[in-house]
Amino acid sequence: MEKFKQEKSTLHSRNKHRSRYDFKVLINSCSELANFVTVNKYGDESIDFANPSAVKTLNKALLKHFYQIEFWDIPEGYLCPPIPGRADYIHYAADLLASCNNKTIPIGKEIKVLDVGVGANCVYPIIGHQEYGWNFVGSEIDEIAIRSAKNIIAINPSLKNAIEIRLQSAKNEIFKTIVHKEERFDLTICNPPFHASAEEANAGSQRKNRNLGNKNYAKPVLNFGGKNNELWTKGGEIAFIGKMIEESKSIKNQCLWFTSLVSKSENLAAIYAMLKRVDVAEIRTSEMSTGNKITRIIAWTFLDENQQKTWIKGW
Repeated sequence: MEKFKQEKSTLHSRNKHRSRYDFKVLINSCSELANFVTVNKYGDESIDFANPSAVKTLNKALLKHFYQIEFWDIPEGYLCPPIPGRADYIHYAADLLASCNNKTIPIGKEIKVLDVGVGANCVYPIIGHQEYGWNFVGSEIDEIAIRSAKNIIAINPSLKNAIEIRLQSAKNEIFKTIVHKEERFDLTICNPPFHASAEEANAGSQRKNRNLGNKNYAKPVLNFGGKNNELWTKGGEIAFIGKMIEESKSIKNQCLWFTSLVSKSENLAAIYAMLKRVDVAEIRTSEMSTGNKITRIIAWTFLDENQQKTWIKGW
């Protein structure tokens, strides 16, 4: 019987998760993971990826072993993201910044990143800070998620004074009220809610459960969890990204690169058209592949080449 591949070659070359999970090492970092590890039909150690508790515990182990995060937890039902995919976005974002800096990735606290919709898990800022030393602001509309993210930061000394969490009180806005007057960001990142309705999100959950052979978890819940505002928004990701593009005009001189994940390739044409309407200086698209899923990163800037050079002198 064919064994799983030893390396996930589709992940970014700097991604620490290209190799298959070494469960012995991970259990050594997080002993509770042992409760979920079994031998699968290929004769390999694995977990039941249809079990939300197993996935969350795997995340705890990965964050502790690879990113020195001693404490990490999220409230029940909140999004528990796959760590390898989140790491990929951060590494592609680093490449984007390097492209303006003589192909050298800028590191350290001088680099400031805004994570739109940081979530209860705070995973993007964790990885971005632990890998590159960047400082982060994470915005969020959910007060429970805010408390969870702040708790993770407070308990882990390496994250203190490196990540700030801000409540977005205007729930229909993205950058407004979050980006302060004359505040500058080198980068914004976002994993937008990509379903257009609760029904669509529910159907996606059921489909994923079937694909995972999920017979023991009959309720239509995602193994990675997720609250409504994390999974769907009226109009889906295209409406959310469109709102982000429109608002980015008002802070076009306060950010070097705006970026977002785009889950559905059929949305790219409309997104490109929206970007052209606001007269951006440059658009870039990168493709990420994690497992069988292909996702794109759309990036745009209002700054021309000379303005970019002036900007990076501050690094």
